[in-house]
Amino acid sequence: MELSTISSNLLYASFFLYLIATFFFGGTIREKDAQQKESKAGKIGITITIIGFVAQVGYFITRWIASQHAPLSNLFEYTTFFGMMLVLAFIVIYFIYRLNVLGLFVLPIALLIIAYASMFPSEISPLIPALNTHWLYIHVSTVSLGQAILAVSFGAGLLYLIKTLDQTERTKKNAWLEFIIYTLFAVIGFIVITSGFRLGGYEVTFEVPAEGEAMEASTVDYTLLPIVGPTDGTLQTEGATGPLLEAPSWMQGEKAARKLNTMIWSLLVGLVLYVLARLILRKRVAAAIQPKLSRVKPSLVDEVSYRAVAIGFPVFTLGGLIFAMIWAQIAWNRFWGWDPKEVWALITWLFYAVFLHLRLGAGWHGEKSAWLAVIGFAIIMFNLIAVNLVLAGLHSYA
Repeated sequence: MELSTISSNLLYASFFLYLIATFFFGGTIREKDAQQKESKAGKIGITITIIGFVAQVGYFITRWIASQHAPLSNLFEYTTFFGMMLVLAFIVIYFIYRLNVLGLFVLPIALLIIAYASMFPSEISPLIPALNTHWLYIHVSTVSLGQAILAVSFGAGLLYLIKTLDQTERTKKNAWLEFIIYTLFAVIGFIVITSGFRLGGYEVTFEVPAEGEAMEASTVDYTLLPIVGPTDGTLQTEGATGPLLEAPSWMQGEKAARKLNTMIWSLLVGLVLYVLARLILRKRVAAAIQPKLSRVKPSLVDEVSYRAVAIGFPVFTLGGLIFAMIWAQIAWNRFWGWDPKEVWALITWLFYAVFLHLRLGAGWHGEKSAWLAVIGFAIIMFNLIAVNLVLAGLHSYA
């Protein structure tokens, strides 16, 4: 069996092990004390999680050997590594606080991230010259670890909000909480719609006119039904349905319209899934979850959320700013440019710096701190999804 096949099988195994572990952590909410250290379901859950993590480390090593470079060079590899670091961060924080129910909120995020990664091309390819440097390993791995630790803060913050907000009334806070939950459904929507069209073998091709006289026209392939087509693009596939709209002219690159099309599909399918969930539950999703969290201690959840930021922020600073600027100087002869990825990395750093200032200096604990943790993760995911898929730049993976 080839190493690439072994690598893929290990990734699949880790995914299903994380899924099983999530159910065991879910079982802890029925116990008398969701934080008890002697929980059998919690012990089984963390054991399975560790086995899954070892399997994913095996995936990472075998893919590294097969490709002869660290698997961090494209969106599939980076996102799977991000998911692995999120699980590692959860394991570490779990053994500090023994908060079993946290696994019910953090592991599903890791599962969504890994499933999201699987929607991108997973073929092993050689490194482009710009990435053939040890700074790839140093910068990308460190920034991923920092963001993963910060993601644990999001899981704890979301848990805190669902536990403490009054779900008996219709308020703006509850509306925003439901919107956050909807965005998770949108990620599921991306996975569902991409998988569906891929299984159906759907593909259409557009021809995009050249931007300059010396350039030739290019083509772009769509694997989803085109809602938004390329600007001035011509459909080349006979009998295929044309787009409803054209991408705005300010979107750079012939692939930008395809990425926007993917995002629109994800949002639409996510909305359908969310509405179905509301119809089945007959109440807001958060309101349906809240009664299950009656034994959770909000003060401990708040402490976990803060500690995750306190640990993750310096790691992200090291990888996302310091190492990034050193590599930028080596690669492009400048420490800083206004590339979209650089700008949003700075925005992320500034946000969490303000988070810590408000927490330590202004006394923002509890609900305020939880909202900040949620907003911070939204910025991280915008950087991962929207900046990579929609905004063109030097750091674009796909």
